[in-house]
Amino acid sequence: MMTDTDILDKIEASLDTMRPYLKDDGGNIEIVDITDEGVLRLRLLGSCSSCPQSFMTMKAGIETAVKQAVPEIKSVIAVNLSIQ
Repeated sequence: MMTDTDILDKIEASLDTMRPYLKDDGGNIEIVDITDEGVLRLRLLGSCSSCPQSFMTMKAGIETAVKQAVPEIKSVIAVNLSIQ
């Protein structure tokens, strides 16, 4: 069984594959927490927090990458986006 540290490491590795694209646009992303139900809560930083494409970035990019790398994660949400 994977430990919480193993899961966080796999999530960070997955996010690291997306970070160069976010940073190119003046943004970044950080983990807020993981719920007992397997919901990963993230915070978009910099220009990503107000970008009109943030919802698509979350669903089509970040959520897909994280769920493929870490099957324990059931969904991914950004705590600072008004639309999920």
